[in-house]
Amino acid sequence: MTEQSRQPVSQARRWVIKLGSSLVTNQGRGVDAQAVALFAAQMAALRDRGHQVVLVSSGAIAEGMKRLGWTQRPHEIHDLQAAAAVGQMGLAQAYEVGFAAHGLKTAQVLLTHEDVADRRRYLNARATLNTLLGLGVIPIVNENDTVVTDEIKLGDNDTLGALVTNLLEADLLVILTDQPGLYTADPRKTTSATLISQARATDSTLAAMAGGAGSSIGTGGMATKVRAAQRAARSGADTIIASGHETDVLSRLAAGEALGTWLTADLPVMTARQQWLADHLSLRGRLMLDEGATKVLLTGGKSLLPIGVTEVSGEFERGDVVACCDPSGQEIARGLVNYSANESRRILGKPSSQIEAVLGFVEEPELIHRDNLVLISSGENR
Repeated sequence: MTEQSRQPVSQARRWVIKLGSSLVTNQGRGVDAQAVALFAAQMAALRDRGHQVVLVSSGAIAEGMKRLGWTQRPHEIHDLQAAAAVGQMGLAQAYEVGFAAHGLKTAQVLLTHEDVADRRRYLNARATLNTLLGLGVIPIVNENDTVVTDEIKLGDNDTLGALVTNLLEADLLVILTDQPGLYTADPRKTTSATLISQARATDSTLAAMAGGAGSSIGTGGMATKVRAAQRAARSGADTIIASGHETDVLSRLAAGEALGTWLTADLPVMTARQQWLADHLSLRGRLMLDEGATKVLLTGGKSLLPIGVTEVSGEFERGDVVACCDPSGQEIARGLVNYSANESRRILGKPSSQIEAVLGFVEEPELIHRDNLVLISSGENR
């Protein structure tokens, strides 16, 4: 965790920048047009330096709360959806004005987990974002809170930022927050806590160091930012967690200045299809594996056969994404299953040669083919 030059940041062509709610809503008082204008100016400067910029911005619900006269964040999903619908208007308008001052056009892109989980919609979202970037437009991405439900909710914009990073195979994810970065302990509780300047994204000790949410306005804390960095590392992207209150923070980062916490990607880069599989947040079921199947998946690069499965949980159909877990219950892989949950239960523990005798038909000899399976790093602490 030693400090060193951030000069490689200047070489990152495509940036995904996530702004926390407190930074753009004046601690929840409503959209801060002056703050938005300052961030827009910095991103315009990045564009002038040859970087592409995608913005993931929180703040719609906070702005909606202000417009509706609410002083506390509601808990009911329909109230949250109403606040998001109202607030999205003000948030989009502020960004439109802020970027227009620099001759830049913006586009609003609202996503849900279903847009990421469905392969066709995933590819459509990627194509749209790439087209916008090619046209010189600044995409402003947010979760579609007006229609989302708990079952399809991404959860927080740190996660959304990482998913967009993978979707676009961006070079860098910058998470701007109201904290200077990641500390060795919660600095609000431990006076001896020190700022971590640099670490590997998959360092297993990071999760223990991350605290909870810093304010009542946002939904994410340092733990979600660490998980976002681990997720972004799958596509080879580094992550920087830094304070958005730092003057010209984006321009200084682009110049190589060591601000915040730099979490470096140290995972083998996944293919686009592998990233799509890995980025599923809502899995349909779980397959428990024996020691032999676990070893084969982790070291042999093989398909998962029914003989190595000891238990099936959940209800899923052929083609759904399911988790593969070692005997201790730790997820080690996930993939597209070739048989339904009911069919999988009937053939678990049996050799592939008996599938037809048990089911009366055979789709594939594998429960999950190696081409439709991706390993999940244990460093993510799922």
